[in-house]
Amino acid sequence: MTENQVFTFSTPRPTVEVHLPDGRVISGPRNAPIGDFFKLLEKTDNLPPIVGAIVNGELRELTYPVKMDVEARPVTMGDADGMRIYRRSLTFLLEIAFESLFPDGILTVDPSVSSGGYYCQVSERLPLSREELKQLEDRMRELVEADLPFERREVPRDKAIEHFKAEGMLDKVRLLSHRKKNYLTLYELNSHHDYHHGYMVPSTGYLRWFSLLPTGDGFTLRFPRRHAPTTLLPMPDYPKLLNTFRQYGDWLRRLGISSVGALNDAIQENRIREVILVSEALHEQRVTEIASQIAEKRDQVRIVLIAGPSSSGKTTFSKRLAVQLLACGVSPFPIELDNYFIDRELTPRDENGDYDFESIQALNTERLSEDLRRLIAGEKVRLPRYNFITGHSEEGQEVQLLSGEIIILEGIHGLNPSLLPSIPRELTFRIYASALTQLNLDRHNRVSTTDTRLIRRITRDARERGYNAAITLQRWESVRRGEKRYIFPYQENADALFNSALAYELSALKPIVEPLLRQVPYGTPEYVEAKRLLAFLEWFLPIPTDLIPDNSILREFIGENILKDFSLWRNGMTE
Repeated sequence: MTENQVFTFSTPRPTVEVHLPDGRVISGPRNAPIGDFFKLLEKTDNLPPIVGAIVNGELRELTYPVKMDVEARPVTMGDADGMRIYRRSLTFLLEIAFESLFPDGILTVDPSVSSGGYYCQVSERLPLSREELKQLEDRMRELVEADLPFERREVPRDKAIEHFKAEGMLDKVRLLSHRKKNYLTLYELNSHHDYHHGYMVPSTGYLRWFSLLPTGDGFTLRFPRRHAPTTLLPMPDYPKLLNTFRQYGDWLRRLGISSVGALNDAIQENRIREVILVSEALHEQRVTEIASQIAEKRDQVRIVLIAGPSSSGKTTFSKRLAVQLLACGVSPFPIELDNYFIDRELTPRDENGDYDFESIQALNTERLSEDLRRLIAGEKVRLPRYNFITGHSEEGQEVQLLSGEIIILEGIHGLNPSLLPSIPRELTFRIYASALTQLNLDRHNRVSTTDTRLIRRITRDARERGYNAAITLQRWESVRRGEKRYIFPYQENADALFNSALAYELSALKPIVEPLLRQVPYGTPEYVEAKRLLAFLEWFLPIPTDLIPDNSILREFIGENILKDFSLWRNGMTE
């Protein structure tokens, strides 16, 4: 301390400062909501709509009061957290509007679709007609125009259970009965109360971008995607995906597991072995069905293409399919798509200047098509081998198909028509494998299959690659970007879809992944995501992994997979 420094007690000044990442400082009244500070940015910065905030490293709602000087940044609809806040709030708006118009019906919000939307179903009454759907959308827009506030308050858990029991919402009652925290955060609008897993926008006026589209027996709640946060993308038909949604619903009914609360009941009542066994049997049944479809076309189909996003269980699915094909008298011959990478220096680059190995231009599709054409014509072919150390293609083994053998080709571009442009479509059978739909918390709080895959990947990366959770979380955005560009647009090109989700899996992954997530350093962007996933996993009771069969899709991520070293390569292939 120098002679010129003077320290004294004083009263708090009436203003506080919000320090932005770029060095700017916003000054405003103490205890004002952080959203009020950010209104200044709407006048100066060309940002997507602001729907949340990161304050001192923590995700906050825009209503969060700034009581002292903070470091903060806005969360927009162009951010993953921002779009989650928007979609969650939009779902609440839909729920409120539906209840006001159709009080005798039950609305269920189900899986997402890649172009931006949730598939929704109505029960306890006839499906909504086009006129009724328009009434519902109009009602939602009336609420948006009124710009009504979402009131947030914490209530004792027992009181929340009483409320939902009185409303006949037994799925919410079952879920809350297992909640360890003795309180629950409820949101209210027009006397309608509900909880939603995560933060909300301050008022209905934020929810301007949406529409309702008739889809099958239900409808799609459409919303923007992050890269175009104020634009609704065209909505293609998705009948195959819709059929998978229905099939999974049938599976859950067979299991007697309608929601996470019901799953927790089964765990608590020691019925989880039955749930696991039936879940795995339903998976095997579906693999057998797909193998039978291929076997029926063995005189025509020569190539089986398998595609799907990261952590979908494609590798284990491919091997289980190969086993079933062998049981059907069909001999599969695998070819690795990665060996058709072009030389590294020729690989296209993404917008950040990095090599884009997920682009289809990173593959030598011309040679791939020619090699496959010659193989199915019965010729001997010298396959390439990609050297990942040097980044160059080398010559590999010389192979020739035996009579009746079918090529299996697994890779992210398997459904893209540009992969094999010179191979007639009728010679191929295309399979899309992914966690397509998942068990929901309750009828209004869905479980993101993207989160399921991320939790799978964190578990596998830690066990097989030595990556901590922070590294996996850091890289996930790049992985997701590639999926959206190169995989999801081609889902409906598949001849068969395989839903790799298992109703019990998050309960099995929970005790493994929670310690990994708790190690993510505070103050990093990955910490915010880790905290969100930890809060999500609180809804699940844990189960021991020794109950899981050794050929389960889940074994690909937790280890001890009997199929890991299973190989279909024939002996005697010549060099």
